[in-house]
Parts: sequence; structure tokens; C-alpha cells
Amino acid sequence: MKNKIMKLNVISLKGVEFTGDVAGFNVKTTSGEITILEHHRPLITILKNGTAYIMQHDGSGLPVEINSGFLEMSPDNELNVLVN
Repeated sequence: MKNKIMKLNVISLKGVEFTGDVAGFNVKTTSGEITILEHHRPLITILKNGTAYIMQHDGSGLPVEINSGFLEMSPDNELNVLVN
């Protein structure tokens, strides 16, 4: 059974910056700006510098500064973001 809630892990060289269940994640990539929502297709992409937003289930957004990195959306509804 697929997980209904998307889990986000933001990991930097310093360690885990964020981990938790989220509604979405908005970020700039080398292909343009994207928003990853629950049950997004599997994806690996390179991130651009800028501010990403963690979208909470209550509608609020938590900003995260991205210098460079990449993200991986897994088939089991888990989003891993590795940043410098």
C-alpha cells in the first residue's frame, strides 16, 4: 500500500535540516521552478540557488535557502533533498 502522506527529508553537510510530513515542496531546478506534491512521479533533478518552500498541511510555507544540490522523489512518496 502506498504511503498517503509525503515525507520530506532536507539534508545538508551539517546534518538533517528538516524531516517530517508535508503537503508539498516548491523549488527552483535547472529545468525551471517545480512543486512536488504527494504521489508525484519518481524524479531526480538538480537544484538551483534560491529559496525553496516547504508547504505545510495547514497552508503555511517554511522557507529553506538552497545553494546547490539535488532532490529525489521516490516511488514510496518520500522526497529527499540534499543541499550544500
